[in-house]
Amino acid sequence: MTIAYDDHPDPEPEDLHRWTERGFTVAEARGWIDNGFLLSSAERWRGSGVYTPGDAYGWRTAGLTPYTVQPLLRAGMTPRDAVQWHELGYSHTEAAERHLAGERPRPRRWWRTLLGHRPRKSDTLTGEQSATMRALLRSGVPVATGRAYLDAGWRDAATAVPWARTGLDPAQAAVCHSIGFTPSEASTLAEAGHDGFELLRQWWDADIPRTEVPAWVVAGFTPDDARHARDAGTTAEHAAVLRALSGPSAPKPPEERN
Repeated sequence: MTIAYDDHPDPEPEDLHRWTERGFTVAEARGWIDNGFLLSSAERWRGSGVYTPGDAYGWRTAGLTPYTVQPLLRAGMTPRDAVQWHELGYSHTEAAERHLAGERPRPRRWWRTLLGHRPRKSDTLTGEQSATMRALLRSGVPVATGRAYLDAGWRDAATAVPWARTGLDPAQAAVCHSIGFTPSEASTLAEAGHDGFELLRQWWDADIPRTEVPAWVVAGFTPDDARHARDAGTTAEHAAVLRALSGPSAPKPPEERN
């Protein structure tokens, strides 16, 4: 059987005793060989923190090497995570930073479409973005989170700071902001298990005007509840009063309601 090794165009077969002399068991050696690794390559992968041939094969397929994989390992990522981030246009380094900050892979275009901005043509921050970044850092927002908000189009410091301080994913924050929720309301909704995109879909499907949605949601109404209440003559103004009295509370997700 001819094996296509990863780091030599035409390698010579390696005897198992060479592997066992270097501390591999016979079963381990066969696993690495069957996955197309030379002994030297297997040692490099193990030295970088990848100890099984299956994992090394996955990372190699995702485009990583023993020299580039460690930041992703430290971030707790898997090869599948690396592929998802890469397919969305993120470098491996940026993906590791965002993953470590708790972000989920989302297309950049979603963020910018929601906020009405075109993608940046350069990684260099503009004067406005630099000022916003300084404001974010002064408010205690982590660097990775602040940069994520800038990349998502949050350029006005007065708006970006309170939303970034919630710790919400920038895409989720963009959706909630566009609907009309306050940062504290959006944060409470997220803690209760609500997804901004799903809220947007549910309430649009119910034909509830976007400007009314926050009042109904914070007052504890589901889309069906709100639709029936509107049919019975209850107005969004009534719901707004309940919203003011309720504060930043949030209903349970639909599957948890009785």
